Amino acid sequence: MASPHGATPTGRHTPDLATLAAAEAWVFDLDNTLYPASCNLFAQVDERMRGFIADLLDLDLDAAYRLQKQYFRDYGTTLRGLMDRHDLDPVPYLEHVHAIDLSPVAPSPALDGALRLLSGRKIVFTNASADYAGRVLDRLGVRGHFEAVYDIVDADYRPKPDPRIYDDLVARYGLTPQRTVMVEDIARNLAPAAALGMTTVWVRTASPWSADGADGIPIDHVTDDLAAWLQAVTGGG
Repeated sequence: MASPHGATPTGRHTPDLATLAAAEAWVFDLDNTLYPASCNLFAQVDERMRGFIADLLDLDLDAAYRLQKQYFRDYGTTLRGLMDRHDLDPVPYLEHVHAIDLSPVAPSPALDGALRLLSGRKIVFTNASADYAGRVLDRLGVRGHFEAVYDIVDADYRPKPDPRIYDDLVARYGLTPQRTVMVEDIARNLAPAAALGMTTVWVRTASPWSADGADGIPIDHVTDDLAAWLQAVTGGG
């Protein structure tokens, strides 16, 4: 599903699919964006976060879970909350929470084919680690399409939607925002991209946080199936 073409309520002009096909660069979120949210990898990450916090702060699992979600809401990621409030070393935390079984992520020939036909540079922009992102891209069979992964370490552990890291992403890779498309499953993370002038694509999921911030953010296109939507962009569907 795509949003109607033309002016958005904020006055932005929504590029049609033919215009998008000529974009100079594509910035993709990773989790629940490049692979379907139905893979439910975050359930594994969630459990490992909860256990880590319980051990770190000597909490029972219920209290650890509540704190985990509070920090996610207040700081953008649980990690940032733990760093700011408890002086956490992020390296062992990231290694622990991303040591998960990736078998629910199946190779995606449809995504591979769509990315192959999609002109323009391709970058992954994730609040996770580059090592984890690489493993996911390998599972999908699409790593070779991406020139870079901008991860939470590159962002100095500042998570999306902190506007400073969007500025850094643009500067680091020499992007022209007006000719760049950002694709993301959490609506609030599209706000800084829209402010810079990027075209925004929301991969809508059933996850409770997916629609967070959707009201009032200039979202140019919406899809429930990224591979099918990219095939429509490239004419390969």
